[in-house]
Amino acid sequence: MSDDRLRGFAQISSRARIVKEMTRDVPGWDCAPVPLCHGGDYRALTFCCHLGYPLTFSDVCSRKRALEEIGLSEARYVEVKEWFSDVVGWRSDLVCFGSLSYCCMRRRGCPGGRGYALLKLYGGPFERALEEYFLRKRALAIHLLREASRQELVKGLIDAEVSSIKRLGRRDVVEILDLRPP
Repeated sequence: MSDDRLRGFAQISSRARIVKEMTRDVPGWDCAPVPLCHGGDYRALTFCCHLGYPLTFSDVCSRKRALEEIGLSEARYVEVKEWFSDVVGWRSDLVCFGSLSYCCMRRRGCPGGRGYALLKLYGGPFERALEEYFLRKRALAIHLLREASRQELVKGLIDAEVSSIKRLGRRDVVEILDLRPP
C-alpha cells in the first residue's frame, strides 16, 4: 500500500473510534469529540457548519472528506440537520445559518448569538443550558451517523453513544434517539 493510502487509512480508522486525547468533557457529554478540523472522530460532524461555510478553520475543514469517508451525502447531511432543528426547536435567528444544528463546540465565547439562544430556549443558569445543548448535539451526532452508508466505520461510535445516553436516564433525549429522519 502506498504511503498516501496508509496515511488515509490511519486517518479513517482513527475517526472511526473514540481516542481519549481527541475528546473534551463538556456539560452533557463526557468524551465529546474535538471538531473534525482538529482531528475529532466522525461524531464531530454534529459541530460542523452549513455547506459552503467552513468558518473558523476553513483552511483545514474536514467536513466534506469525513462525509465522503462514511458515505453520507452533503444533501443528506443538511436534510438531517434541518429535520433535527425542527424536532428539537433549534431554529433561531440569533445564530449562524438560522439553526443551532450548525453551531460549533465552543464552550465559551461564541462570537454569534448561541449563548443567548440557549438561554432563551433552556433558561439559566448557562451551564445547564450548555448541558441541554450538548446532550442534543450527541443525539444529532447519532442521527447523522445512522444515515451513513458505511456503517462498519460508525457502528461502534453509534453504539457507544446510544448506550451512554440510555445510562443517563434522560427519557426526553432517548425519545429523540427513537425518532428517524424522513
